[in-house]
Amino acid sequence: MNGEPIRVLVVDDQQLVREGLTALLELTEDVEVVGQAAHGREALDILTRKPCDVVLMDLRMPVLDGVAATREIRNRHPEVAVLVLTTYSDDDSIRDALGAGAQGYLTKDAGRAEIHAALRAAVTGQATFTTAVSRRLVTALTEQRPRPSEPTPDPSATTLTAREREILGLIGAGLSNAEIAARLFIAESTVKTHINNAFAKIGVRNRAGAVRYAYQTGLVR
Repeated sequence: MNGEPIRVLVVDDQQLVREGLTALLELTEDVEVVGQAAHGREALDILTRKPCDVVLMDLRMPVLDGVAATREIRNRHPEVAVLVLTTYSDDDSIRDALGAGAQGYLTKDAGRAEIHAALRAAVTGQATFTTAVSRRLVTALTEQRPRPSEPTPDPSATTLTAREREILGLIGAGLSNAEIAARLFIAESTVKTHINNAFAKIGVRNRAGAVRYAYQTGLVR
């Protein structure tokens, strides 16, 4: 971010929650709240008028819910990350939000430090999940992984390079870009280039999709 504050739009249908989150974030030195919205349609309207880095998005809202709003934001403003902050951590909510393009998923018992860390991660393309959500994701991905008797998709069919397959496997294992760079003795910028190329080849838009692919294709051992 080159020392610039993280510009955040807070979206929640409960006024008390919106104002509380805004007050909380304004206590954080490198965060600037650029607006508040009571539903997804209002959020989209604000984004046409104000530059933003991360949308802090609730899920259950009137007019336009968080999943539909996330999908629209990612389509219209691909440079803006969406970080879900919700009460719900059931499998359907998590799957729908990540499928719509959410960069991370937090529950409302998260504290200021955790939300701040997630915002910082989102602007650098990193995914953040609360512990409970991470456990659900790992369980779901493990259950979806093909059994030994079943044919496993061949990652080479997507023309991935050996390095791209290696990096996808490390993403699936939960490593950040910096950790992957240290593990492979390459620059973090090189890691990002490989990730962008791999994502384009396998047709995913975020790390959650990459984790799913890594498990389904056996890149995570």
